[in-house]
Amino acid sequence: MKTVTKFFFLSMAIGNSGFAQGYHVLKTFPIKSSGGWDYIAVSPVNDNIYVSHGMQVNIINKNSGDSTGVIPNTEGVHGIAFAPEFHKGFTSNGRLNTVTVFDIKTNAVTAQIKTGENPDAIMYDPFTKKVYVCNGRTKDLSVIDPASNSVIKTIALGGKPETAVSDYAGKIYINIEDKNEIAVLNTRTYTVEHNWKVGKGEEPSGLAIDTKTKRLFAGCGNKLLIVMNAENGKVVKELPIGDGCDGVAFDPGTKTIFSSNGEGNLTVIKEKSANEFAVVENAPTQKGARTLAVDEKTHLVYLPTAEYSTEPPPAGQRRRSTLPGTFKVLVVGK
Repeated sequence: MKTVTKFFFLSMAIGNSGFAQGYHVLKTFPIKSSGGWDYIAVSPVNDNIYVSHGMQVNIINKNSGDSTGVIPNTEGVHGIAFAPEFHKGFTSNGRLNTVTVFDIKTNAVTAQIKTGENPDAIMYDPFTKKVYVCNGRTKDLSVIDPASNSVIKTIALGGKPETAVSDYAGKIYINIEDKNEIAVLNTRTYTVEHNWKVGKGEEPSGLAIDTKTKRLFAGCGNKLLIVMNAENGKVVKELPIGDGCDGVAFDPGTKTIFSSNGEGNLTVIKEKSANEFAVVENAPTQKGARTLAVDEKTHLVYLPTAEYSTEPPPAGQRRRSTLPGTFKVLVVGK
């Protein structure tokens, strides 16, 4: 009887995918300042996490949750990027149409750079040693030289860019949300070489890449994650995810893809090979936890969110108001 019971619970834990489940919220880090949020980023040089939040970026210790600083005056901030070899960090300030530059060690603000309108996702590409900013309203890409803190190129994309990733070999891939495409930028010529349709996916938002298998992972608004061949644009797989995805991350150490879904769960997908993938689980998180960052050292996942009002959304807004003092970062792991 004991053997049967043990087998039953083991089967329940493993599920149909054949992989052990078990991702869950390990702890919660409260952040008491007010405002909306978007992206979150793990520092590559220390134990800090950078959390976009309304008018500023909150900086907290990734182990304790203690506040370690603030990047101020980043109104409408969306993303955070780091250029370690330049000892610089960058924030994209959506309402100011600027990028804030800060010292990566002291967090002191050192410069402001004018960009296109509504700068959203931002990334640093070590291959080209440039920062790339997705400008949602002007539908273009600002290319920033970290050495001079200046925009050296503005590239028209023909649609609204959401997220960009690099293959570290001369290509930048950009989700074009309103075209259901991924644009492929040649960073040697600064020209868009391809616009690949994301299969049955609609409104691609989150984007990640496995540079070894050359696979792109695009989280879409119609509850699909599209796996695409980064060399030819062929759709390899269409996988079910939760609703409200705004972030996708890949952990190369565990060969795991994560989709953060605003409905309140984290879709966990195992990459078995370049062409074989399995949805492991939809781990409960919290409503509103739609963006994420993965710490490749600890394999923990960080997701910002807050408690929501029960009242209908204010006029002209998509989401319900959040309750003051409830903003937090969820720490998810096994």
